[in-house]
Amino acid sequence: MDNKQAILNFIGIARRASKIVSGQDKLLSEIRNGKVHFLFIASDTGQATQKKFTDKSNYYHVPVNTMYTKAVLSDAIGMKRTIIGISDRGMAKKLVELTDNNKGE
Repeated sequence: MDNKQAILNFIGIARRASKIVSGQDKLLSEIRNGKVHFLFIASDTGQATQKKFTDKSNYYHVPVNTMYTKAVLSDAIGMKRTIIGISDRGMAKKLVELTDNNKGE
């Protein structure tokens, strides 16, 4: 299995474990409170939304991944979403490792 698919599978596991946060207002609040440790922003998200969440993530030192489209992210969690936050610190750490490994491909 390639790394991209492993990341998507891991997002699905996080969803089943109730370790994801979605919805713009809730996500912004959780980022501010330090409860989001990794953020997926769909590559085809609107520019204003993407800038808002990228800036917020940079300010609060939350790693961001933008390599998937809305459709791919939605399929991974079984819900229509463009931005997904991971609230579990251990899962976020594993996702950082997986996404860093993927940069070489």
